[in-house]
Amino acid sequence: MAGELFVVGTPIGNLGDFSPRAVETLRNVDFIAAEDTRVTIKLLNYFEIKNKLIAYHEHNRAEKGPSIVERILSGENCALVTDAGMPAISDPGQDLVRLCHESGIKVNTVPGPSAIITALALSGLEVSRFTFEGFLTGNKPKRREHLEEIKTERKTMVFYEAPHKLAATIHDLYETLGDRRIALIKELTKIHENIEFGTLKEFDGKYNFVKLKGEYVIIIEAKTKEETEKEEEKPDPVELAKKYVKEGLSVNEAAKRAAKETNSKKSDIYRQLI
Repeated sequence: MAGELFVVGTPIGNLGDFSPRAVETLRNVDFIAAEDTRVTIKLLNYFEIKNKLIAYHEHNRAEKGPSIVERILSGENCALVTDAGMPAISDPGQDLVRLCHESGIKVNTVPGPSAIITALALSGLEVSRFTFEGFLTGNKPKRREHLEEIKTERKTMVFYEAPHKLAATIHDLYETLGDRRIALIKELTKIHENIEFGTLKEFDGKYNFVKLKGEYVIIIEAKTKEETEKEEEKPDPVELAKKYVKEGLSVNEAAKRAAKETNSKKSDIYRQLI
């Protein structure tokens, strides 16, 4: 008889948020698949849990996933944990969950803290509709593509970011989205938890030469109905530039004129024209 997979949420900072059911589950399964065994062993030691740990992360999931599924199919129960929060959210655990479903393995969840929902609740912004965008990639073409896709997003957006990339990410978001209200939250549920309010323009450049610590959640408030309607009235800058090219202007001059008239970046228009 096959075993089962238990997707177990872990604290995002405060160990007091670890539920009794989660503790019991980690004690009773046959083994635990952890994103980083060095992090998880601290959690197990704190709650005096003795169990077998194996590493399951971004760099070994292709190899480890099938072997974990085989063990579960043979009758063992496995708990899946990430370093902090719910596994499978912006996390390689989603692949293991999918493999288990495809193999007919029962997948259970032991809910725990989530940085996304916690930050949204703390922000005080309009979050009745939101979209989770995760981490922006460091790959420049893919990053640019991602940013272009969200330019017209009308829902509040949530991003994760590492401290050493925060300044660059805020700059890129400001360049793409313009000046929007944001909440910048770090170290959720920890001693140094902090939330700052402002706009992308106000935060742009603020952390360029500051050494930061802790993971950040960036919440960008949705555009108002008035802002959306105003933007919809604007002509598309690239289409406008194409019109000027047809009228005889050079690509450079057409991009420059369209950028000025639509308050857009000339470089973005020029790149799309060529």
